[in-house]
Amino acid sequence: MVNSLIVPILVTTDLPPDSDLRELGQLLADAVRDLEHDTSGVHYPGHLRGATFWLDRPAPPPEPGSPAQAPEQLRFAAMLGFLSVAGPRESAREVIVDAREAVTAAVIARYGDLGSTPAVMSIRADDVRERTPDDAVVTTTARAETSPAETGLAATVAGLDRPSTTPAAAVRPRTGQKTARVSSRT
Repeated sequence: MVNSLIVPILVTTDLPPDSDLRELGQLLADAVRDLEHDTSGVHYPGHLRGATFWLDRPAPPPEPGSPAQAPEQLRFAAMLGFLSVAGPRESAREVIVDAREAVTAAVIARYGDLGSTPAVMSIRADDVRERTPDDAVVTTTARAETSPAETGLAATVAGLDRPSTTPAAAVRPRTGQKTARVSSRT
């Protein structure tokens, strides 16, 4: 039997200061398109719709006469969203473990080893709704040729793909949408 699960998710990572939020969001969303269970090697589809934003402010320009800042001072970015999967995973905890592996590999492949791995964790659905800034950049897993199972998965996240007047509202599920409730420990 194929299980469908929607997991509210938070991803945080360090980035080079000149990084583009839309590019990061698309990288994260596409990283979870094909998840793999680490011990069994079973692959299953994922779909992420999230909003990416900076958690810090850019460093101010140096004051006259002060030493110049390090050119590679890292910035801190986050994505809040909903990860939907259809496959053999039975718990949000297992999905998060698989997503963490995929996201970490994608971020390291794109930006190199920045000294720390991305944090990928499940959170409450209310936190996604309440804490997503209005100016966050919304991205979603790119659609490749989809199988009937993946098409059904997209229907499962109905409400996440509908147009919105504000980016933050675009990642919020419709009222009554069921989401996994788990602790933030994975």
